[in-house]
This record gives sequence, structure tokens and C-alpha cells, in this order.
Amino acid sequence: MSADTPNGADSLLEAALDAGVEVCFANPGTTEMDLVSALDRNTAIRPVLGLFEGVVTGAADGYGRMTGRPALTLLHLGPGLANGIANLHNARRAHSPVVNLVGDHATWHRGADAPLTSDIDAIAGAVGSVVTPASVDDLATVVQSAIATATGPPAGVVTVVVPQDLAWTGTTIAAPPTPVAHRVESIDEVAVSAAIDRLSTSPTTTALIVGGDGLCDAGVRAASRIAAATGAAVWAEMFSSRIERGGGLPTIRAVPYFPEMAIEALGAIEHAVLVGTDAPVSFFGYPDQPSRLLPGGCEVIGVSAGGHPAAAALWEIADRVGAAAFTPIAVERPPRPSGGLSTKTLGAALAATQPEHAVVVNEAATSGNPWLGMSAAAPSHDMLGLTGGAIGQGLPCAVGAAVACPDRPVVALQADGSGLYTLQALWTMARESLDVTVVVCANRAYRILQVELQRSGASLGPASERLMELDQPAIDWVSVGRGFGVPSVSVDTAEALVTELDRAFAEPGPTLIEALL
Repeated sequence: MSADTPNGADSLLEAALDAGVEVCFANPGTTEMDLVSALDRNTAIRPVLGLFEGVVTGAADGYGRMTGRPALTLLHLGPGLANGIANLHNARRAHSPVVNLVGDHATWHRGADAPLTSDIDAIAGAVGSVVTPASVDDLATVVQSAIATATGPPAGVVTVVVPQDLAWTGTTIAAPPTPVAHRVESIDEVAVSAAIDRLSTSPTTTALIVGGDGLCDAGVRAASRIAAATGAAVWAEMFSSRIERGGGLPTIRAVPYFPEMAIEALGAIEHAVLVGTDAPVSFFGYPDQPSRLLPGGCEVIGVSAGGHPAAAALWEIADRVGAAAFTPIAVERPPRPSGGLSTKTLGAALAATQPEHAVVVNEAATSGNPWLGMSAAAPSHDMLGLTGGAIGQGLPCAVGAAVACPDRPVVALQADGSGLYTLQALWTMARESLDVTVVVCANRAYRILQVELQRSGASLGPASERLMELDQPAIDWVSVGRGFGVPSVSVDTAEALVTELDRAFAEPGPTLIEALL
């Protein structure tokens, strides 16, 4: 085949572009070289290199959360996909649209059982649907169908396996197929009517539990209107994909993480209206604690399940219960803190300095709790959470959010332990000149595991202590950040943190601030 002849890889990328794809987060290998070469010819799709597949998949997750559209990932065979699976798990739980392109051996080479041969379908099937084109002529149709499926509703992860010989085989790309139309979902009138009845007749024992796009600005406003009109409680799902906060929006409390706290908080609910989420369950099983957190006998009304549109349903309910127009809450931004650096002063420093319309990727674990409370009075911002609990999501997700929203400042509020899982994302931030401020909460321990160990009733002995402390030797985040090309500083006072945050937000490009707690 001549170098000027379009091939299957060209057809695939043209079809993806025709379906609205603009970005490809990539860590390719030999079986993806024809797709790499096609990116040279299709310059409308932006290639972004990640040094580890978990960075690639986490970035696609962050991009999908902020745009509602999928990016492509480009991954090398089954092992490359497996390296990215943890953040695809988080993306699945976030209902993020992601389309993976996973190269495979040439069809006639699969039977040789080469060293990198693996069951790609089994790996991909753990986090979503998977499809393999039957011929080069199917590539364009398959990828456009995958993009439509990933976009939803409900949105999700779709993997397209691309045998290398289909990518290099010549084909015609003059007339890409028409993109598959996205599904439009109507509001469940029966469920909405049932929810309105309970809100009208039993408001004090009825609660809304909200997720998905019900936690965007419009959804939060509608939920606030319903609460004001009926007196019903409103809860956010435990870990939200994206929630809009600050700027006069009311704070919607998340269902508590620890089951005994959640059971107490939800104990008076007799009717639970689920909008854009599923019924809450405990993150883990604990002795003498139930898996499901709603009280026994609680009526569950599913207006829309997780990943399905929720904001429109909330507005419909608000209007039909006669709720008044939304009135923003008067808030006073917290003052800039001084003195020693603690989780409280760290939270206050960020809440006092973060710019308007910031995107905060919160993987701070125990260190982020004070910021959660204080930032309700900060300017309008989005928060992206750890939906699937697989740590190492924060830095890659910040990469994806910054690529998706180049006009918005991005903050990675990052626990030090989980940040070490995917610290290669710092290099991508530097290479792409992304406006990301990384705040590393350096308590030099897996603090949440220490809490869990104490809750189990076990004592912290020499062996368990060595498995939960990160100070022998301590990680030098300044050297790590600079080694990846990101300007980095360390601070140990609240005043110094405020100064460095002001500087980071005033300057373009990435910055890393190690906050010694």
C-alpha cells in the first residue's frame, strides 16, 4: 500500500472526528503505529501523551466529566488496557463518556499466542462494553456507534479493539457514515408523580438523593427550590462525578462515608426519591452494619437511575410543587488564614484564594474535609470527586479537565499517598502547559487506612505502621515535581500557602505546592 493511500486507521479517525471527537489521550505501542501515523494526517484531533496508561484513562475521565463528550484513549493491547483499568473503573462509576481504542495483533497472528496476547474482551468487559470490527470497512461505523453509546444516556465506557491489519489495510474515507443519533430520554411521568405526591403529603419523612447532572448549577437550584417549598431533606450521592458549588449556591450534603453516620443521618427517611443516582450503599462491609444505608421498609422512588438525566426531572418536580424562584444565598468568603499549617488552615487558604469558575479535583481524602465546608462560601466552582474509590484518579483527572476547559483554572487537591499512583501526570501537565495548580496534602501517611484500622479495633503495631507511613524516607514532592518539569515549592505555614496560591493562580501553566501538614 502506498503511503498516500488512506487506510483503516484514517477511516477510524475521520469517523471519530465526524462524530465530534477532538482529543486522543494516548500511550501507544507497536500495534497502534498505524493509528499514530493517522494522527499526523488528521490534525484536527489533538494527541496528548501520557507516560502511564492510568494517566491516559484518568484524563479521559476528567475530560468527559467536563464536556459531556468522549475523548479517545489509545492503549497498547491487553496489558496497556489493564494498566489503565483502575481509572476506567472510576470513569464507569462517574458515568463518564470514554471510548478506548485498544490495538490488537493482526488477525492472522492471534493464534500464535505471542507474548503480549491476552483476553482483551475480558479486561475491557470489566468496565463497560467492547466491540471488535469484523473488517476494515466496519471501522468507521463501529467507532461512531461506540461514541454514540459512550455518550448515552447513560454515558459510559466503550472499548473498540482494533486489529493491526485492519488499521493498515487500505480503504476509502471520502464519505464517512452518518453519526448514530444520541438517544433522548423523556422524564418518567409515573415516578415524578409519585415523588410529588410524597413531597406534598409526607415532606418531613421524604428526602431527595441527587446525583449525575442533578448536581450541576440548574439541578442544585431546582433541588433547593423543592426543599424550600416542601421542607424535604436533600442529599447528594456519596461521591459525585461533578458538583457545582459556591457563588451563592446552597450546599447539598453528601451521604456520609462511614455507614453508622449514614444510617443515623438517613434514619428518619420513609420515602427516598432518587434523581440521577441509585440507592446509597456502604463503601465496605463492616461487622454488624448493613450494606444498604436506607432504613428498612423505606419506599424508594427512582425518578432517574445513575447516569440518566436528572436536572430536568428536578425542575419538573420543583415547578409542579409550586416552588418559588431560586434565591442565591448570601455568603462571606472565608478570611485568609495565618499561623501553622493544618488541614483546617489549608482548607481556608484554598477557599480564600481559589479563582472564579475554578475546577477542583478533590482527591485529598481525610485532608480535604475542612475545605469542603469552607469552600461553600468561595466563588462559583466545580468539584470532581473520586467516584469509584480507586485512588490515583486526582492528577490524571485534572489533566483531562484542563484540556477540556483551557479557559478555567484547575486545582488538584491531592493526598500524597494516592498522588504517588499516577504522578506521571505531572509531566503531561508540563508538556501541554496546562493551567493546573497541584496542592499536595503531605501528611506522609495513608491516613484513611490508619482511621480504618482504628475503627476495626486493632492496634497500630510495628508491621501495620510500616505499611501506612510514608516518611521513611519522606517523599520530596518538590524534587518530584521539578523532575517532571513542573515549578514546585514546599510550604509549612498558612501565610506561605496563601502567597504561593496567589502566585500560582496569577500565572499560566502548572504549579505544584507541597503543603507540609
